[in-house]
Amino acid sequence: MDYLNRLAETFLDWKAIAEVLPAMFSVGLPNTLVLAIVSGIIGCVVGMVLALMGISRNPVARWAARVYTDVFRGLPAVLTILVIGLGFGPIFRELTGITSPYPMGIAALSLMSSAYIGEIFRSGIQSVDKGQLEAARALGFGYGPSLRMVVVPQGIRRVLPALVNQFIALIKESSLVFTLGLLSSERELFQIGQDAAARSGNLSGYVAAAVFYLAMTVPLTHLVNWIDARLRTGRPQKMEPDEAAAVVGKGAHS
Repeated sequence: MDYLNRLAETFLDWKAIAEVLPAMFSVGLPNTLVLAIVSGIIGCVVGMVLALMGISRNPVARWAARVYTDVFRGLPAVLTILVIGLGFGPIFRELTGITSPYPMGIAALSLMSSAYIGEIFRSGIQSVDKGQLEAARALGFGYGPSLRMVVVPQGIRRVLPALVNQFIALIKESSLVFTLGLLSSERELFQIGQDAAARSGNLSGYVAAAVFYLAMTVPLTHLVNWIDARLRTGRPQKMEPDEAAAVVGKGAHS
């Protein structure tokens, strides 16, 4: 029982959790969402460029996309954030006059996510049957318009679950931006929990942050499963009024 009491005091100090909740709602949650959403949008744009480079007929473009993807997929996330934030941070401050490391955190997350998203887009585009491209070309479309209007939309639809999974990963990886030393108004959920744990002397602040992360990622995980099921089974077909009446009548007679 003493062991359980110590665990409860370490992880479930309700007073410490109550004290940190306002900061998590007003500061931590918005900053975490900004980091994930902005880097996700930039990652999608750059990732699409990488995907098109990866399937390009130009060998130089394919090689450049391959090198970029291998580098940013192969490096640990925390190392990438530190290298971008601390290595290029001084140059960024001199050029823009912005002293906050927050934009560099977004840049690091964007560079990493674009490497993964580029591979997701590339696999989706290449999974589309070649006959779709040939049919578009037969209708008079050029190679570029055929990709843009026929192949790419189908490829994106097929990889929606993977894209949502990547956004979930971005939400979790945003916690590593604390290594750049964010300002008090820029702290994300993890750093607020870490500061609260340091002040209170227990781990309740981390538990509070974990609850926030789970509240975001668990619904998104179920959304991935729903999207995947819908893409595999398709939308239920609506019956015509005559067909519906026939089914009802058949059920009543049986």
